[in-house]
Amino acid sequence: MANLDQTDWALVRSFLAVAELGSLSAAARKLGVSQPTLGRQIRQIETDLSAVLFTRQPRGFDLTEAGQLILPAAKRMEEAMNDIALTIAGRDATTTGSVRITASEVMALNYLPGIVANIRAALPGICIDLVASDSSDNLLFREADIAVRMYRPEQLEIVTRKLGEVRLGVCAARSYLEQHGRPETAQEMMDHALVGYDHSELILRGMRAMGWSATRDWFATRSDDQNVYWELIRSGCGVGFGQHRMIAADPDVELLNIGVEIPPLPVWLAAPQAVRHTPRIAAVWDQLSEGLAPFVS
Repeated sequence: MANLDQTDWALVRSFLAVAELGSLSAAARKLGVSQPTLGRQIRQIETDLSAVLFTRQPRGFDLTEAGQLILPAAKRMEEAMNDIALTIAGRDATTTGSVRITASEVMALNYLPGIVANIRAALPGICIDLVASDSSDNLLFREADIAVRMYRPEQLEIVTRKLGEVRLGVCAARSYLEQHGRPETAQEMMDHALVGYDHSELILRGMRAMGWSATRDWFATRSDDQNVYWELIRSGCGVGFGQHRMIAADPDVELLNIGVEIPPLPVWLAAPQAVRHTPRIAAVWDQLSEGLAPFVS
């Protein structure tokens, strides 16, 4: 018989992490606990509920029928716990504590360090956690307090502000151009080695929207890591795409005028509505807006 009185939120959170990621090791890393501890928690919730929730497979953990049945309720419990956390966070009237900012890897490396230094100087009571990630961290589950996004988040509970746009262009290393020549048209660019993404289709979708029937095979060199991607261009692997300010700031890279206008990337700030106006998050929000202003048009 199920003993629900013994099943606390920590056990349900462990169940959800394993259900989402499919392995104890990945779930343990996400939760910041050891794998043996997480294994004991999974066994405990199965004991409490008198049900087997996972089948252990060589490739990981699969939900059983019982696990599938309780998954929606567990997710609702997660949402309720996060609502509680957001409500309490929204009542925090101090300008001390931590603020967690998430941004793309390129933004985090090339734009935010100096801005974070200025935030720390202006607001010494606030600690900054900077998460460099191209994945969409869920603001509503407090994986970040403020996000710098290259798109507008659509959730109703998220407050957003558009800061401007980042211009993009076609570029290549001067070393590459000196060896292979400078393309002057889009057609000539196609005759060069191109640098693109691996699994991500962001560049492909952009090229197709501009009328090019691009496929992954068009790219001679590929990487989904945007900082690695930029270094591949800088090192002379071929013609690629970059932000105007980064191109202009790098003496080894040249902006190419091939008669193509690439749509710019919008830059948005986003935060959960429940905490947006708490003093410490509002203060960091304002500092981010001011610090990013020179980099967006």
